[in-house]
Amino acid sequence: MSNIKILDSGSLETICKILGETNDGLSGTEIGKYLTECHIQDIQPNITKWKRLYEALSMKQNIDCCSNNILAFIKHVMRPSRHINRKEWFEHIRTQLNFALSFEGFELAESGELRYAEKVHTFSEAEARAQNLRKSLSDRKIHPDVLTFCKAELLVDNYFHAVFEATKSIAEKIRVKTQLTYDGAELVDQAFAYKNKVPYLALNNLTTPSHQSKQNGLVV
Repeated sequence: MSNIKILDSGSLETICKILGETNDGLSGTEIGKYLTECHIQDIQPNITKWKRLYEALSMKQNIDCCSNNILAFIKHVMRPSRHINRKEWFEHIRTQLNFALSFEGFELAESGELRYAEKVHTFSEAEARAQNLRKSLSDRKIHPDVLTFCKAELLVDNYFHAVFEATKSIAEKIRVKTQLTYDGAELVDQAFAYKNKVPYLALNNLTTPSHQSKQNGLVV
């Protein structure tokens, strides 16, 4: 991977304050463990947690003349498999980190991967990016399942991907309700089509030709 420019000191400080926050952040033991695993020297282990992180990460990127190892540390800490039993904590910290990372042109996906995003330059712009699409969907009383599947894309206000993820959520809901494993048109056909037997998902009692026609009209 090519070198990635050093993170602004303000952004790095904010990231360290999020990860080292007294109540909701990492424990001192976790900080020491993750720094060691990422081969970053823990130069002041006995000071305030966020300052401990800042001193270690700041020195590392200054020595490296790039932020590659700092971003790798964030990914290491935020690996979803580490936080299976505290999903709410993971989402809370991820949202805060993304607010800071947006000023550097990055975002942390729900998968724990860091990816490039359009860089913001003002507080209001960063806040708007994080809230606009979610508020728009919430105001329209979008089903919670759709918001769940769109979550990773809502943060960057990526409408194309939000719509794409939302369509996938419908297919997943059908699979959950029917236990079918098909995809696309075949999934819809198997789940809804009336073929002389009651379909997995019936929209009515199918007792009249009209009812049967309405049922089959869904898959046409």
